[in-house]
Amino acid sequence: MKAVMLAAQTIQTGQADVVIAAGAESMTNVPYYLPKMRFGAKYGHQEVIDGVQKDGLTDVYNNYSMGVAADETAEEHQISREAQDDYAISSYKRAQAATEAGLFKDEIVPVIIPGARGKPDTVVSTDDEITNLNESKLRAMRPAFKPNGGTVTAPNSSPISDGAVAIILISGQKARELKIPVLALIRGSADAEQDPSRFTTAPSLAIPKAIKRAGLTAEQVDFYEINEAFSVVACANMKILGLNSDNVNVNGGAVALGHPLGCSGARVITTLISVLRQKNAKIGVAGICNGGGGASAVVIERVSEDHAKL
Repeated sequence: MKAVMLAAQTIQTGQADVVIAAGAESMTNVPYYLPKMRFGAKYGHQEVIDGVQKDGLTDVYNNYSMGVAADETAEEHQISREAQDDYAISSYKRAQAATEAGLFKDEIVPVIIPGARGKPDTVVSTDDEITNLNESKLRAMRPAFKPNGGTVTAPNSSPISDGAVAIILISGQKARELKIPVLALIRGSADAEQDPSRFTTAPSLAIPKAIKRAGLTAEQVDFYEINEAFSVVACANMKILGLNSDNVNVNGGAVALGHPLGCSGARVITTLISVLRQKNAKIGVAGICNGGGGASAVVIERVSEDHAKL
């Protein structure tokens, strides 16, 4: 998401007319680290460090898993295990329904995996996580981060996943000049921050800030996309902001679709633009938390292709 914000600012300051903002992450290919191997390890067993956990999913300020912070959020905002499981199941079902209805087709570029030894190529055109819902198993899973009293589990959190998104931003003048169809405008954006242990609810600060900068009110927002690093992230931010779940992550979220770290901000913006078009709506807000207590939010306005507003 920050890449999109910086791209917009680059255009707004006249440094460029067209910018591609992209985010990509392959969490399944993150290696394990052997920190003592560079200069040679001595006799005895050596440490192996999970790169995903160390560099992606650890709160470095408190030296604990970000899932622990999610559990603390659930306690602070009184969000039960049942509520989190219900939310996760809803995310999967919404994503499944959206996929069956073809609502993701305009967002997805199929990936072709060449077949080996004369076998046909494999075309990946739908997300492979959304079919993994098993409600009874989900509700029976043990806590993942706090064995005693924890409510955050593996299935009510986002899975380890891969993904990439690219968004083209263009100035109004250049769009008119090239006669390029425009899907949406960026009306405003904002960053916000609080204590690192409370990164989960930082979107509740960034979202109102972005709406205000856009010159709008919350009542004018039609749909929201909020990242689902954990189900409790969406639950807590909806509770704080007083949002109706009918208007948030309507096609499912990261619990079902995956949360590739460097990709997710751009992904929720892309999905939000699609939702606004599908619902014939006008204003949407995308918000995402990040490690270190921060969050970003972007306000999007869907426009027609006649360039009248550009």
